[in-house]
Amino acid sequence: MEETYGHDGTRPMSGAEKVDFLDICKLRQSCRGFSERPVEHDKLVKCVEAGRLTHSGCNSQPWSFVVVENPEMVSEISKCGRQLKQNAFLGTAKAFIVILEEHALLSPVISCFLDSQYYAKGDLGAAAAYICLEATTQGLGSCHIGLYDRAKICELLDIPAEKQFGAVIALGYPAGDAIRSKNRKPFEDIVRFV
Repeated sequence: MEETYGHDGTRPMSGAEKVDFLDICKLRQSCRGFSERPVEHDKLVKCVEAGRLTHSGCNSQPWSFVVVENPEMVSEISKCGRQLKQNAFLGTAKAFIVILEEHALLSPVISCFLDSQYYAKGDLGAAAAYICLEATTQGLGSCHIGLYDRAKICELLDIPAEKQFGAVIALGYPAGDAIRSKNRKPFEDIVRFV
C-alpha cells in the first residue's frame, strides 16, 4: 500500500485525508478581488513554508521571502502594483509575498560548466507555484503580479536595489467563491507521448 504523508511530513494520511493534487490545481485561480477578512499569520507562514520546501537545482535554494502583512505596508505595496491604471484590485489585497533571488550554489562539478544562476529562474517559479497552491489549500486567493514598481518596492521593504525579484504575490480571502472554468489549450494539442 502506498503511503502518503500529511502537511507536517511526519505521519501517513488516511484515505479520508488524502487530497488529489489535480483538484487543488483546478481550484487555484488568479484572484482579482479580495474580501475585507484579514489573513491569519499562521496561514502566511504555511504559504512561505511551502515555498521553502520547493525543489531546486542542486538543492541550491536560491530564494528568500519577504512577507508583507502590516496593513499600512500592504497598502503601500498595493500602490506599487497599480501601474498604468492596471490591477486596481490590488487595493483589496491583505498580504503580499515577495520572492527574492539569492545566489544559487550549484555542485562544483556542475558549476564548472554552468553559471550558478542557470536553474534559479525555474526554481523561483516553482517556489511561487508552491506558495500559490498552498494558499489555495488554506482557502486563500492569490495572484502572481507581473506589473509593479520594483524600485519603490525595494525602497519600502529595504531590499538592495540590485536584488532580482522572483515574484510578487498578492494574497487574501477571495471576495467571491465562483471558480472560473480554465481556458487552456487542449491536452492533445500540447502533449506528445513517445
